[in-house]
Amino acid sequence: MDRMPSRLRRHLAALRALLVLTVITGVIYPLVATGVAQALLNDRADGSLIEKDGEIVGSALIGQSFTDAGGGPIRKYFQSRPSAAGDGYDPTATAASNLGPEDVIDTPDRTSLLTQVCARSKAVGELEGVSGARPYCTPDGVGAVLKVFPDRAVSVNQACPAAPFVPEYQGLKVECAEPGRDYAAGRTVPVRGGAGRPAVPADAVTASGSGLDPHISIAYAELQAPRVARERGLARDRVEAMIEEHTTGRALGFMGEPVVSVLALNLALDRG
Repeated sequence: MDRMPSRLRRHLAALRALLVLTVITGVIYPLVATGVAQALLNDRADGSLIEKDGEIVGSALIGQSFTDAGGGPIRKYFQSRPSAAGDGYDPTATAASNLGPEDVIDTPDRTSLLTQVCARSKAVGELEGVSGARPYCTPDGVGAVLKVFPDRAVSVNQACPAAPFVPEYQGLKVECAEPGRDYAAGRTVPVRGGAGRPAVPADAVTASGSGLDPHISIAYAELQAPRVARERGLARDRVEAMIEEHTTGRALGFMGEPVVSVLALNLALDRG
């Protein structure tokens, strides 16, 4: 070894360090971490899986949709918030939509965030029997946005022959949008309208940052309670009591807002 070239000695030392660190960080540490997790965290270490009749039906950490084959809501179940993860609640495609508050104009190949929110609010309102109106939305569920030119204004999210949500804007006649026409030169003007505080909560019309949030707000759960009670033939106060039973408080007592686990609540309803 003493006669071994210094360059070779350095390579052998590096190789030994690589092997030792590989064993420590790639074998020993994962085994210890897994063992401690299994011993102390029990079911949470395996993904917080939830079973029904001996079958795994989901995870307490990942939301899921309660819809029929056509994508419509199953009326006897509480509905989750929207999801931008893949086709919805896909753990392999967890993500937000990355659309922001300035995304207000629809294009032929993509619906704007504003119109998505407006359409969801309208649909939830119809499902729950309340007004789906909200600021910056038209009555037909698209973004209330004008492109204003010197001689006219165009409701760019309402394709002809739709009737514009307002007949005129600051003395200019408002027209519907002609499909395929370029209105980029106009000034973009979102119109707030006369809608007050929306009856449909924000989490009913927006996806979470991960797209996998398994919870909804208490407000959204309470909005759905009359429908679920009616569909299941239950007293409304019984359903509301079950909402309270499946509500989680603020983290550490002060972080975030109380939330309701949709899957746990729906399974409790199925158990009666």
